[in-house]
Amino acid sequence: MVQAALTGGIATGKSYCLARLAALGLPTIDADKLARLAVAPGSPGLSAVVGRFGSGILRDDGTLDRPALARLIFSDRVARADLEAIVHPDVYRRIRDWFAQLPLTTTAGIADIPLLFETGHEHDFDAVIVAACSAEEQLRRLMTRDGLSEADARARLAAQFPIDEKVQRAHYVIRTDGEYAETDAEIQRVYERLLRL
Repeated sequence: MVQAALTGGIATGKSYCLARLAALGLPTIDADKLARLAVAPGSPGLSAVVGRFGSGILRDDGTLDRPALARLIFSDRVARADLEAIVHPDVYRRIRDWFAQLPLTTTAGIADIPLLFETGHEHDFDAVIVAACSAEEQLRRLMTRDGLSEADARARLAAQFPIDEKVQRAHYVIRTDGEYAETDAEIQRVYERLLRL
């Protein structure tokens, strides 16, 4: 089985690419969803996050206040590294378990991991796919999609490797700058290459 990772930058179209690859029949898993499980109410991860950042990052119902935590970690590299040290080991364990439980007849599986390069796990996978658009388009999408100011959007982008660097390190690149039909054609091309590995 080909164990592939899909990555890119925030607002580069990873979710669209993942959905299309799933529609083509590949099993997929999303690291962002796993990260939520890692800090679910009652989890050791949430206890560790509260221990590091204080109870002010909890909502009244005991769930994690993600916007409050985001304000902390996107303005403080040490805080972000501390959060990642709590969450990422659990996420990668869940990804390994997921691949191990796929049927033996599975040709390829895709794990969507936004911070793949930043966490140094690219070598854990047989193929790395990067969803990419121009830095200008990425900034525009992030501001539009999340309603962020330009300064806040740039702070979030600065927390990740530049998209051009990720493109250089990828086995396959899916450009998402153009029309959906163009992106779909690139996804199909990558899909066919994965099946040939």
